[in-house]
Amino acid sequence: MSDKRQRNAIVTGASRGIGAAIARRLANDGLAVIVNYAGSREAAEEVVRSITRGGGTARAVRADISDPAGFTTLFDEAEHAFGRVDVLVNNAGIMTLSPITDTDDVSFARQVDTNLGGVFRGLREAGRRIADGGRVINLSTSVVGLYQPTYGVYAATKAAIEALTHIAAKEFGARSITVNAVAPGPVATDLFLTGKPETLIDNIRKMNPLGRLGQPDDIASVVAFLAGTDSGWINGQVIRANGGVV
Repeated sequence: MSDKRQRNAIVTGASRGIGAAIARRLANDGLAVIVNYAGSREAAEEVVRSITRGGGTARAVRADISDPAGFTTLFDEAEHAFGRVDVLVNNAGIMTLSPITDTDDVSFARQVDTNLGGVFRGLREAGRRIADGGRVINLSTSVVGLYQPTYGVYAATKAAIEALTHIAAKEFGARSITVNAVAPGPVATDLFLTGKPETLIDNIRKMNPLGRLGQPDDIASVVAFLAGTDSGWINGQVIRANGGVV
């Protein structure tokens, strides 16, 4: 990939949390960014404003990645605004925790369609439309290897994302497109913190060898490396960005 031309990115679920941090970091690295959101327009617009205040280029685009037309919209808007797509970050996802025996079909289908279906559709569209030499980064989770109770469906969708990552890396390689995944550990976002008592959060914090929860910028830094021009020999990998939790 040439370092001289403008590079452009789509970040799904970028209105808050890890997605917002990724969008801001990529913009700070010089990429023009599509800030995708499903329902939080004002939050997405604030991410865009924060990027433009710093001299970057960004545009908020509403699209539901669980809808088959969602990624068509995102790539159409990105190509219209910036001309091409060089980086896709499949970040958007949902998490509903419950024991397997208590999980109803609606909750199961919603997580599968958003988490797994969203990444599948993103990979499919990227395989057709991302620029040669592009980068695709999927968000998994370190929960995949921890096998914790109540995380059954969520972890299963993310394990499937890791399988798609390995396969897409082989399928896209002929065009020098790399496909990797980042699997965060506990990160201090609303998705992780909501509904958890402080004692539980404190216990999780103490379990980490580094003695803290991750921050969105910790994950954004790893994504930025994989999205950048120095990562061309990294392909089909899952990086467990979790501070040493195993």
